[in-house]
Amino acid sequence: MCSSDLDEAAYEEFVRACTPSLARTAYLLTGDTHLAEDLLQHALIQVARHWERIHGRPEAYARRILATQNISWWRSRRRRPEVALETWHDKPQPAEDPSLGLDVVAALARLTPRQRAVLVLRYADDLTEGQVAEVLGIRPGTVKSVARQAAARMREVAPELDPALVEENR
Repeated sequence: MCSSDLDEAAYEEFVRACTPSLARTAYLLTGDTHLAEDLLQHALIQVARHWERIHGRPEAYARRILATQNISWWRSRRRRPEVALETWHDKPQPAEDPSLGLDVVAALARLTPRQRAVLVLRYADDLTEGQVAEVLGIRPGTVKSVARQAAARMREVAPELDPALVEENR
């Protein structure tokens, strides 16, 4: 994994400290517990592979992987028809943050992956517009416009949500 014991210890500490936050982000991006686990595992593997290069900002690097890989997976799933498994009775797992309602997760699922990534990183992960722009590789102005569009879409698809949740960007 890493070239020295000190680097391996630092990576393990990063994983212990950041996994809960990154898991929540992955769940909010995917809306699916199993996909979120796969996405998080993929991101942590990429962080481990590039640990020597990403000094100082491994969490930002991991968040960028989560966002970009989720978009990539979404695009590939869109091209393939889904097959319903009628005998599958998987019970949904509760969100790690109990205050996060299922309505919010359902509304997020109706956004584009880019809109979802901007809202999750900006409001659920409490990143600044500049940090979101850095994670996604876009301009801060783009973050603002995408967030505004996403908030409008949230108001449209989920008017029943608390106005404080959907009026953040008005």
